[in-house]
Amino acid sequence: MKKIIRVWDLPIRLFHWLLVVCIAGSFVTINLGDEFIQWHAYFGYSILTLLIFRIIWGFVGSTHARFLSFIPRKQAIFDYLRGRSPHVLGHNPIGALSVFALLFVLSIQVFTGLFVDDEVSFQGPLANYVSGSISSFLSEIHEGNQVVILTLIAIHIAAILFYKKFKGEDLIKPMISGDKEIDPSEEAKYLPSDLGRASKDGVLQRGFALVLLSVIAVAVGYLITK
Repeated sequence: MKKIIRVWDLPIRLFHWLLVVCIAGSFVTINLGDEFIQWHAYFGYSILTLLIFRIIWGFVGSTHARFLSFIPRKQAIFDYLRGRSPHVLGHNPIGALSVFALLFVLSIQVFTGLFVDDEVSFQGPLANYVSGSISSFLSEIHEGNQVVILTLIAIHIAAILFYKKFKGEDLIKPMISGDKEIDPSEEAKYLPSDLGRASKDGVLQRGFALVLLSVIAVAVGYLITK
């Protein structure tokens, strides 16, 4: 019988899939014309809210959501590439690099978006607080950074397909159900301490996450409307 371990709590799973929807929505709306620019901004504000939540949850969330549980150390990366590292329940060292890279470039995107001013159809909520030259500079970064984001997303998707086809590991299912199924014959490939670190995902934790997300959403809403 397979061992079932809760890896991803509900807040992390919702964050992941809401982020997917918002990123897709932001790319679609920016290419539909000026009449959809406000919807592009709404998706951007939603991404900002989700990113702030994820960063905080990376310190106070469940076991495998915490950054300390998957900080990519150099030796761990080399060992993983050489096939010498044990299996992990959460993010492996390369996956951890991908997570931090995506959080970083998305943070740059939403930050610069707050200062964008195209002088035609949209002005970011903080554009009036900087000079025109700075706003223009940040707007260029905002536009150019799209390529970096798309590249990282493509790599992320390619890695999911690679693990599914060549390693027989489904990375999508655990992000939907929250659980990872481990065959008894595979348990020896994991550290015993890792197998004993299931993530908490109870009512109190979910309620706290909801309150936290609500507070962040109100703060972001205040920022963009004041």
